[in-house]
Amino acid sequence: MHTIQKILIVSSLGLLLPLVASAQSVSEIRAMSPEDRRAYMESMSEEERDAKREQWRSEFDALPEEEKQAIRNQRAERQDRDREAMRKRWDSMSDEERAAAKDRRRAREDERRKRWDSMSDEEKAAARERRDEQRGERGGHQGKQRKQDRPDTDQPEG
Repeated sequence: MHTIQKILIVSSLGLLLPLVASAQSVSEIRAMSPEDRRAYMESMSEEERDAKREQWRSEFDALPEEEKQAIRNQRAERQDRDREAMRKRWDSMSDEERAAAKDRRRAREDERRKRWDSMSDEEKAAARERRDEQRGERGGHQGKQRKQDRPDTDQPEG
């Protein structure tokens, strides 16, 4: 019995070691380009991403309130710049480029709809719960309708 416990402990530590070795702080991730951040996150398993998010959350929570507010302000400024850049890019597109962009967006929406329709009721409930947890962490989406206000609650989340 002790041998099995030791094997489980050693294998657990073996699984955690790469996660700890690759640990990066919030500031290191923030310094990455958006493409590098996306690639970094996509290279992890779902469990690793959850652990990383929890690590970053605890690092953020440990910061003094002034630093937290400064980070929030930087994030808001970056979002404003990104939104303005997207608007400029859209305005500079030709009609053909806009049509292609709209087609790509419709294709992504169709794929998301197919994935949603293929889910069981339990999977949909879990997806809604994950979405609500994520929105709760970020303070919610002001522009989105609340679930009870939507006429059809079987809408894809995201």
